[in-house]
Amino acid sequence: MAELTSRREYDVDVDFGGFALQDADDRHVPVRFPEGFRRGAFLAALPGRLDFTSAAHTHTAALTVEVWDAEPPLPPGDWEATATVGNFTSSGQLRARSVAGGPMPDRIRLADHSSTWSVRVVCTGRAALAEHDKEDPAEGIEQYLAQFWPPA
Repeated sequence: MAELTSRREYDVDVDFGGFALQDADDRHVPVRFPEGFRRGAFLAALPGRLDFTSAAHTHTAALTVEVWDAEPPLPPGDWEATATVGNFTSSGQLRARSVAGGPMPDRIRLADHSSTWSVRVVCTGRAALAEHDKEDPAEGIEQYLAQFWPPA
């Protein structure tokens, strides 16, 4: 049975309808975010990064990152979007990046070394965010859960 090894929550700045989780050592990322970002797919895996398309232009999303020792069960809940991809990090750490705002200060530690991961991302709050009053800043309406585990 899979065991959870770490869980941490982050606030992620979203602008221009997207954000990314990119290898913290971006020297090993052939195309750095936001280059090549195409809104549309909920989640897209590119070498050294994961690109997310949000339901709104500018807001703060809630991101929970879990690291597991094996494939975890799908988390319970009413998820509006879900995707599973593979990714590699040369540093074992990621940084969230917004399109115009650049990298956020926190590093997301997955491991102490380079590693290959399977990643499942689920999201809720997309419909509520799309209907949100544009005059009030939206914080935490769109919620992402990213589960990382080593591939079998």
